[in-house]
Amino acid sequence: MIVVTGGAGFIGSNLVAALEDRGIGPVAVCDRLGGDDKWRNIAKRGLAHLFAPEDLFDFLDGHAKDIEAVFHMGAISATTATDADDVVRVNVRLPLALWDWCAESRARLIYASSAATYGDGSQGFDDDGAPDSLARLRPLNLYGWSKHLFDRSVARRVRGNAPRPSQWAGLKFFNVYGPNEYHKAGQISVALKNWREALADGRAVLFRSHNPAYADGGQKRDFVWVGDCSEVMLWLLETPSANGLFNVGTGAARSFRDLATAVFRAMGREPAIEYVDTPEPIRARYQYFTEARIGRLRAAGYERPFNAIEDGIGHYVRDFLATPDAYR
Repeated sequence: MIVVTGGAGFIGSNLVAALEDRGIGPVAVCDRLGGDDKWRNIAKRGLAHLFAPEDLFDFLDGHAKDIEAVFHMGAISATTATDADDVVRVNVRLPLALWDWCAESRARLIYASSAATYGDGSQGFDDDGAPDSLARLRPLNLYGWSKHLFDRSVARRVRGNAPRPSQWAGLKFFNVYGPNEYHKAGQISVALKNWREALADGRAVLFRSHNPAYADGGQKRDFVWVGDCSEVMLWLLETPSANGLFNVGTGAARSFRDLATAVFRAMGREPAIEYVDTPEPIRARYQYFTEARIGRLRAAGYERPFNAIEDGIGHYVRDFLATPDAYR
């Protein structure tokens, strides 16, 4: 059995769909569905079990002999979160308990870290997963810090040869876009935001640059198609010898202007982009460049190419957003 926490969320539900497509299972999902349309993310799936986060360890104990791997995608993922006690409870203490459970049960654990652990990027966008390498990073928000705190805890356990899952991998996802992100409100990808703007008003809105080294819309991110994220996770499931902390991105930063242009091209329209000032509260810490270093993922044996934004956005718009049913 494969357990996916956060399995009704954005990346988690795409992983569940990919597992089903490959005939891998049975699959059990741990998540909280709430009162919006988040349930639609898993409405097409034939799940073996669906249960709430507070029942996680009871479920694990009751099915310990059957569980091969746990994909831990669940978290408080809002970069605007302010309740530090709640974030630490969910993003640090719970995954540490999950690590211990997997170590004791000899199950495999693949978990979501985040590129937010790299902070402003002044220390680069790579680390080797060792305690000293991680210690130099300075996340900018509570969410990024909580993910970083868990990564550092894992690093100390691995260095100290403490009990560990039979396979473990942490994934630092960069700027992910794709179907099933619709419930994320203010945390949706810029790709979805620009598509909605183009559909409603005929133009996409991007931040004006306040850095002379970058033109308006020239700020860059590593935009990664969610299907590529699923492929990395499936590869890890097929490669139990792969352990460590890995970046998940294309390895090639692209501008927001490129992204918006790809959205318009996929819609069959000429690009129409409006620039607005970056809000004062975030302007001083605004990141102008992020790019995944994926050398360690390649060195571990992952060879599949990542989709360029023209291909990923084209797939997103034509096969999901422009259809009557945008859910995977």
